[in-house]
Amino acid sequence: MSVPEALRSILTKNGGAVTTAQANEIGISNERLRLLVKSGDLERAAFGVYIFPDELIDKMYTAQLRRSKIIYSHETSLFLHDLTDRDPVRYTVTVPTGYNAARLREEGFTVFTIARELHEVGVAKLTTMFGHTVIAYGLERTICDCLRSRNQMDISTVTDAIKRYAGRKDKNLNTLMKMAETFGVAKSLRSYMDVLL
Repeated sequence: MSVPEALRSILTKNGGAVTTAQANEIGISNERLRLLVKSGDLERAAFGVYIFPDELIDKMYTAQLRRSKIIYSHETSLFLHDLTDRDPVRYTVTVPTGYNAARLREEGFTVFTIARELHEVGVAKLTTMFGHTVIAYGLERTICDCLRSRNQMDISTVTDAIKRYAGRKDKNLNTLMKMAETFGVAKSLRSYMDVLL
């Protein structure tokens, strides 16, 4: 059994991954997906996510395909922005208040919640080390999130990230200060920046 051309096209466009919903939209049934897996033409990367057999699994990308509300944040966002050398052992995500995060935690994610109106403030599209695009927080939002959660993070990681941010050419201090006001960390940010700038 071979992969239908329409499905192959979606897989190629999505960096080698397709969700059950995407396959169903083009008329590929769940049973057909099961048969493609059984024949070895596809692999099941995660619940509801299928990939080509020779494709490396990008867990960050497949997790976001399955759960559109998660936004990579904190240590994971620091890693994606090259603000830390530490490869995240557990991916950190932020979800809106009221989101049932029990399964995410069971799967090893560190989960933060935030008010719905602030959930998508400062989002950016970043590239994983596998070359897939994921949604994470931008530089300035990431710094503010780390300051907000500094008691739950390694303080040396937070300090190092702020130092690296201060040395970047693409930093935007005006945006950073506005974000710091929005997230209630302006005072903490000033104390760090007074030392670094």
